[in-house]
Amino acid sequence: MSIDQILALKTWAVVGLGNNPDRAAFSVAKVLQSHGHRIIPVHPRAEEVHGETGYKTLSEIPFPIDVVDCFVASERVGEIVDEAIKIGAKAVWLQLGVIDQAAIDRALAAGLLAVMDHCPAIEYKKRSA
Repeated sequence: MSIDQILALKTWAVVGLGNNPDRAAFSVAKVLQSHGHRIIPVHPRAEEVHGETGYKTLSEIPFPIDVVDCFVASERVGEIVDEAIKIGAKAVWLQLGVIDQAAIDRALAAGLLAVMDHCPAIEYKKRSA
């Protein structure tokens, strides 16, 4: 699996990341930062989170993104994956419970690395155990 390859990438757009500390995206983004990743919040409110400027959409981000980490409902993730392909991301990561095999297949066909139904914070914990 490509989990280790994706964890080695540095710039992560976290779709669904806002300033709500009760949401998983908030704490997972903090874990990513603690492992040396730059996180870019992508949320309709475009809030600054963990010291990083937020954007409403992936296409508004004015610099290259390595990984698009998806904290959205499975029904919505296909459009996010398509946008990740369009902006030239290197990988997509679908969080725990986010399932869309067709979107993963499109990402892989476009040459992206892809992970579905996993959490990077859990993967980091496994690797340090």
